[in-house]
Amino acid sequence: MAKTVTLRLNEKTYQQFRAIAERENRPLSNFIETAVKRFVESGQYADEFEMKEIRANAPLTQSIKRGVMDAKAGRGRFI
Repeated sequence: MAKTVTLRLNEKTYQQFRAIAERENRPLSNFIETAVKRFVESGQYADEFEMKEIRANAPLTQSIKRGVMDAKAGRGRFI
């Protein structure tokens, strides 16, 4: 179910957001929702280049594999 959120923006930011939303022919609320989702997702997931670096780092991938095995076995604790 959709929720309503009140957001306070200064005039300059409001005008910037409104102009972008109008250029993209969508409501201001949709622009803000989409921009926030993209921001959050970009911080939670590694992109293809980051994943390539991670996979190329053998000590790191071994450590991650050990951590996964320990978690599955119930060893250690999550912080």
